Parts: sequence; structure tokens; C-alpha cells
Amino acid sequence: MSREVRRVPASWEHPKDGNGHYIAHYECFPYDQENIEEGLREGWLDNSLPNYGCNVMPQWPDAERTHYQMYESTTEGKPISPVMETPEALARWLADNNASAFGDMGATYEHWLSAIKCGWTVSLVNTSESRLVSGVEGLRLK
Repeated sequence: MSREVRRVPASWEHPKDGNGHYIAHYECFPYDQENIEEGLREGWLDNSLPNYGCNVMPQWPDAERTHYQMYESTTEGKPISPVMETPEALARWLADNNASAFGDMGATYEHWLSAIKCGWTVSLVNTSESRLVSGVEGLRLK
């Protein structure tokens, strides 16, 4: 994936490191039992439940997930927007601030709103005209 919407509480502040940079967080725990056993054996997972040392988004109850935030998900996930109350407000902020749909590619309000409604996009799309566009823009191509 490349961009994904995460539902978060209104008061959510994504964790930062000591230098003020966002710490990447998976949306959910990414490993199955076989991966866990391998990771513990080879040392790339910590031996501590519940997330074995992986940074994972808090699993709030659905009733608390009232707001929207756009994340890049090429890594485990870092926010590219503030927390917003509605999909429309998020799309407007992303378009007005020329947020990265991929690399230095921005997207229009309509493109962002489509991506938000889908929940996620791929990184790039190769159009029928052999033109590369962001996955956010690619959702609206016919």
C-alpha cells in the first residue's frame, strides 16, 4: 500500500521520537504464529506480548474512532495529515497543503476524497497512456 486512512479518536497524537519525528506504527499486528516463532528464534522480534516489540496502533473501540487521519503505509505507517473530523475536511486539508500522494505528487480534493472513501491506495498506477500517476489519482481514472 501507499496511503491509507486510519480511524482515530479526536485526541489522538501519533507518537514521536526524541527528535520530534513520527515513529512508524503498523495498523494492526502484522505477524502470524509462524512469523512470530521465526522472529523469536532469529532475534528480530522481542519476547514480550502482546506485540513482541512492534509498534502497533492502539486498538480503540469502534465508538472512539470518530476522526480520520491519512497515513503513508510504504513503511509501517506515519501520518501525513492532522486528525480531522470528516472525510471532506481531511480531503480539503490534503489538497490545500499539497500532501504527498506519492513522492512529490499531490492530488486534488476529489482524488483525495475518493481515496479516503476507499480507505487506501496503491503507490503508483500506470495509465493506459503509459503515464505514471499516484494511486490516489489513479482511483479516479476510467
